[in-house]
Amino acid sequence: MTKILVLFYSTYGTNHAMAKVAAEAAESAGAEVRLRRIAETAPQEVIDGQDAWKEEAARQADIPVVTPDDLKWADGQFWSVPTRYGGMASQARAFIDTLGPLWQSGGLVNKAVTGMTSAMNVHGGQETTMLNLYISVMHWGAVIVAPGYADPVKFEDGGNPYGYSQQPGEVSETGRKSISYQAKRLVEIAGKVNG
Repeated sequence: MTKILVLFYSTYGTNHAMAKVAAEAAESAGAEVRLRRIAETAPQEVIDGQDAWKEEAARQADIPVVTPDDLKWADGQFWSVPTRYGGMASQARAFIDTLGPLWQSGGLVNKAVTGMTSAMNVHGGQETTMLNLYISVMHWGAVIVAPGYADPVKFEDGGNPYGYSQQPGEVSETGRKSISYQAKRLVEIAGKVNG
Protein backbone atom coordinates (compact mmCIF):
# COMPACT_ATOMS: atom_id res chain seq x y z
CA MET A 1 0.00 0.00 0.00
CA THR A 2 1.36 3.42 -0.96
CA LYS A 3 2.05 5.61 2.09
CA ILE A 4 1.13 9.30 1.83
CA LEU A 5 1.96 12.03 4.33
CA VAL A 6 -0.31 15.08 4.18
CA LEU A 7 1.32 17.87 6.14
CA PHE A 8 0.15 21.42 6.60
CA TYR A 9 0.65 24.70 8.37
CA SER A 10 -2.47 26.78 8.86
CA THR A 11 -2.95 30.01 10.79
CA TYR A 12 -6.67 30.59 10.24
CA GLY A 13 -7.87 27.25 8.86
CA THR A 14 -7.69 27.42 5.06
CA ASN A 15 -4.71 25.08 4.64
CA HIS A 16 -6.03 22.82 7.39
CA ALA A 17 -9.28 22.40 5.44
CA MET A 18 -7.38 21.82 2.19
CA ALA A 19 -5.16 19.21 3.85
CA LYS A 20 -8.18 17.30 5.15
CA VAL A 21 -9.57 17.13 1.60
CA ALA A 22 -6.20 15.84 0.35
CA ALA A 23 -6.03 13.19 3.08
CA GLU A 24 -9.55 11.95 2.31
CA ALA A 25 -8.79 11.81 -1.42
CA ALA A 26 -5.51 9.93 -0.92
CA GLU A 27 -7.32 7.39 1.27
CA SER A 28 -10.02 7.03 -1.37
CA ALA A 29 -7.27 6.33 -3.91
CA GLY A 30 -6.11 3.39 -1.78
CA ALA A 31 -3.22 4.96 0.16
CA GLU A 32 -2.34 4.65 3.81
CA VAL A 33 -2.40 8.27 5.01
CA ARG A 34 -0.94 10.27 7.86
CA LEU A 35 -2.27 13.80 8.46
CA ARG A 36 0.25 15.95 10.33
CA ARG A 37 0.56 19.62 11.24
CA ILE A 38 3.73 21.66 11.10
CA ALA A 39 4.70 23.01 14.52
CA GLU A 40 3.84 26.58 15.41
CA THR A 41 6.82 28.86 15.93
CA ALA A 42 5.01 32.12 16.73
CA PRO A 43 5.02 33.20 20.38
CA GLN A 44 1.92 32.13 22.30
CA GLU A 45 1.11 35.72 23.27
CA VAL A 46 0.90 36.65 19.58
CA ILE A 47 -1.47 33.73 18.90
CA ASP A 48 -3.55 34.56 21.97
CA GLY A 49 -3.87 38.16 20.74
CA GLN A 50 -5.87 37.07 17.68
CA ASP A 51 -9.09 35.18 18.35
CA ALA A 52 -9.23 33.53 14.90
CA TRP A 53 -5.64 32.28 15.20
CA LYS A 54 -6.20 31.02 18.75
CA GLU A 55 -9.41 29.20 17.72
CA GLU A 56 -7.72 27.51 14.75
CA ALA A 57 -4.81 26.39 16.95
CA ALA A 58 -7.36 24.73 19.26
CA ARG A 59 -9.02 22.97 16.28
CA GLN A 60 -5.65 21.48 15.29
CA ALA A 61 -4.53 20.46 18.78
CA ASP A 62 -5.40 16.77 18.34
CA ILE A 63 -3.41 16.42 15.09
CA PRO A 64 0.15 15.17 15.69
CA VAL A 65 3.05 17.47 14.83
CA VAL A 66 5.03 16.27 11.82
CA THR A 67 8.52 14.86 12.40
CA PRO A 68 11.31 13.82 10.05
CA ASP A 69 10.31 10.21 10.76
CA ASP A 70 6.95 10.89 9.08
CA LEU A 71 8.76 11.96 5.90
CA LYS A 72 11.00 8.90 6.09
CA TRP A 73 7.89 6.68 6.43
CA ALA A 74 6.04 8.18 3.46
CA ASP A 75 6.35 7.27 -0.21
CA GLY A 76 4.74 10.60 -1.08
CA GLN A 77 4.20 13.96 0.59
CA PHE A 78 1.36 16.43 0.02
CA TRP A 79 2.28 19.84 1.47
CA SER A 80 -0.32 22.53 2.20
CA VAL A 81 1.26 25.82 3.26
CA PRO A 82 0.11 29.43 3.15
CA THR A 83 1.90 32.11 1.17
CA ARG A 84 3.81 34.77 3.06
CA TYR A 85 5.37 37.55 1.00
CA GLY A 86 5.69 35.33 -2.07
CA GLY A 87 7.15 32.33 -0.23
CA MET A 88 5.97 29.70 2.20
CA ALA A 89 5.11 30.54 5.80
CA SER A 90 8.17 30.63 8.05
CA GLN A 91 6.85 27.72 10.10
CA ALA A 92 7.07 25.44 7.04
CA ARG A 93 10.50 26.78 6.16
CA ALA A 94 11.67 26.17 9.73
CA PHE A 95 10.54 22.54 9.50
CA ILE A 96 12.34 22.06 6.19
CA ASP A 97 15.47 23.46 7.82
CA THR A 98 15.41 20.59 10.35
CA LEU A 99 15.60 17.94 7.63
CA GLY A 100 19.36 18.08 7.06
CA PRO A 101 20.16 14.74 8.73
CA LEU A 102 17.36 12.96 6.82
CA TRP A 103 18.52 14.55 3.56
CA GLN A 104 22.18 13.65 4.23
CA SER A 105 21.25 10.01 4.86
CA GLY A 106 19.36 9.82 1.53
CA GLY A 107 16.04 9.52 3.31
CA LEU A 108 14.28 11.95 0.97
CA VAL A 109 15.54 10.56 -2.34
CA ASN A 110 12.77 9.48 -4.73
CA LYS A 111 9.96 10.63 -2.45
CA ALA A 112 7.06 11.93 -4.55
CA VAL A 113 6.10 15.46 -3.49
CA THR A 114 3.28 17.81 -4.40
CA GLY A 115 2.02 21.00 -2.81
CA MET A 116 -0.77 23.53 -2.56
CA THR A 117 -1.14 26.95 -1.02
CA SER A 118 -3.38 29.87 -0.22
CA ALA A 119 -2.93 33.63 -0.23
CA MET A 120 -5.14 36.63 0.43
CA ASN A 121 -5.01 37.72 -3.21
CA VAL A 122 -5.06 35.71 -6.43
CA HIS A 123 -1.70 37.19 -7.44
CA GLY A 124 -0.32 37.21 -3.90
CA GLY A 125 2.51 34.79 -4.58
CA GLN A 126 0.88 31.37 -4.81
CA GLU A 127 2.97 30.24 -7.77
CA THR A 128 6.23 31.44 -6.23
CA THR A 129 5.33 29.65 -3.00
CA MET A 130 5.02 26.36 -4.87
CA LEU A 131 8.25 26.98 -6.75
CA ASN A 132 9.94 27.79 -3.43
CA LEU A 133 8.83 24.42 -2.03
CA TYR A 134 9.89 22.56 -5.16
CA ILE A 135 13.38 24.11 -5.08
CA SER A 136 13.94 22.40 -1.72
CA VAL A 137 12.46 19.17 -3.08
CA MET A 138 14.95 19.21 -5.96
CA HIS A 139 17.82 19.43 -3.47
CA TRP A 140 16.47 16.29 -1.76
CA GLY A 141 16.45 14.25 -4.96
CA ALA A 142 12.71 13.85 -4.59
CA VAL A 143 10.26 13.64 -7.49
CA ILE A 144 7.99 16.65 -8.05
CA VAL A 145 4.41 15.68 -8.85
CA ALA A 146 2.85 18.94 -10.00
CA PRO A 147 -0.72 18.74 -11.31
CA GLY A 148 0.19 20.46 -14.57
CA TYR A 149 -2.71 20.70 -16.98
CA ALA A 150 -3.19 16.93 -17.10
CA ASP A 151 -6.85 17.12 -16.03
CA PRO A 152 -9.67 19.46 -17.15
CA VAL A 153 -10.24 20.58 -13.55
CA LYS A 154 -7.09 22.72 -13.84
CA PHE A 155 -8.98 24.92 -16.31
CA GLU A 156 -11.83 25.29 -13.81
CA ASP A 157 -9.86 26.02 -10.64
CA GLY A 158 -7.86 29.07 -11.74
CA GLY A 159 -5.15 27.19 -13.60
CA ASN A 160 -2.15 27.00 -11.28
CA PRO A 161 -0.13 24.10 -12.78
CA TYR A 162 2.29 23.99 -9.83
CA GLY A 163 -0.34 23.05 -7.23
CA TYR A 164 -3.85 23.97 -6.21
CA SER A 165 -4.18 27.44 -4.72
CA GLN A 166 -7.04 29.41 -3.28
CA GLN A 167 -7.91 32.52 -1.35
CA PRO A 168 -8.83 32.17 2.35
CA GLY A 169 -12.10 30.47 3.18
CA GLU A 170 -13.98 27.25 2.65
CA VAL A 171 -12.83 24.84 -0.03
CA SER A 172 -15.24 25.06 -2.97
CA GLU A 173 -16.57 22.06 -4.88
CA THR A 174 -14.15 22.89 -7.70
CA GLY A 175 -11.36 23.14 -5.14
CA ARG A 176 -12.27 19.73 -3.76
CA LYS A 177 -12.16 18.25 -7.27
CA SER A 178 -8.78 19.83 -7.93
CA ILE A 179 -7.24 18.72 -4.63
CA SER A 180 -8.65 15.22 -5.13
CA TYR A 181 -7.16 15.02 -8.61
CA GLN A 182 -3.78 16.16 -7.26
CA ALA A 183 -3.91 13.65 -4.37
CA LYS A 184 -4.81 10.77 -6.69
CA ARG A 185 -1.99 11.74 -9.03
CA LEU A 186 0.42 11.77 -6.07
CA VAL A 187 -0.71 8.30 -4.96
CA GLU A 188 -0.30 6.98 -8.52
CA ILE A 189 3.17 8.43 -9.09
CA ALA A 190 4.43 7.60 -5.58
CA GLY A 191 3.29 4.03 -6.13
CA LYS A 192 5.15 3.80 -9.41
CA VAL A 193 8.35 5.38 -8.11
CA ASN A 194 8.44 3.50 -4.81
CA GLY A 195 6.49 0.36 -5.76
